[in-house]
Amino acid sequence: MNQKVKMSFTIITVIIGFMLATQFETVKKPKERDTRDIWELRDALLKEQKLHSTLLTEIRSNDERLEKYKTKMKDSKETALNETLQELKEEAGETNVMGSGVQITIVPVKEAELMGEEIDTVSPDLLKRLLNELNMYGAKNISINNERIINTTVIRDINGTTKVNGHSLNKFPVTLNIITQDFHSAQKLFNQMQFSSTIDEFFVDNLKVSISKPKKVIHVSAFDDPIIIRYMQSAK
Repeated sequence: MNQKVKMSFTIITVIIGFMLATQFETVKKPKERDTRDIWELRDALLKEQKLHSTLLTEIRSNDERLEKYKTKMKDSKETALNETLQELKEEAGETNVMGSGVQITIVPVKEAELMGEEIDTVSPDLLKRLLNELNMYGAKNISINNERIINTTVIRDINGTTKVNGHSLNKFPVTLNIITQDFHSAQKLFNQMQFSSTIDEFFVDNLKVSISKPKKVIHVSAFDDPIIIRYMQSAK
């Protein structure tokens, strides 16, 4: 076998060895892949689509407000400022509101009470999950035991008791009043909450969640405590 044939044979052997090593490494360390099933993927996609829709609605609402404000400024600056101030107070939760919506009641499961289990409060994490879901499904105004939920609301566990805006949730029932855009939106929220996985999580904690049928009149009280603004200053 001449030198040229030996060289060719050596090169081919090296290439085959390299290919086998690469294949072995691929089998040894398979690429990580998404193991979620089709329904989990659909649910994740639905949530992202709803979030996208909510953001677009907010952008459109702010654009309309700006146009309305510019128009009113031409007629009367004072009127425009007062109306804008009132709208901002409503959005900040500083006014009592009334509208169509639903009411959610949380109580201990009777079987757990009969077994002697003491259920004193609601998990703050479960409450946050429930609020996030309600907001995703169209809630505009929410109160928990007449405590208005606003952007700066803090829900946390302090010494074993869940507190909302510093007020304890240590008595049952815990009642949530939810106001939506209109009666049709209330019906839609009611239907979607019937299949909520969060409600099942409450049952794991021996709590029963009941949702009323849509009502044309739901009251949500104003936020009573002063709103502290930390990162904003008045411009000159």
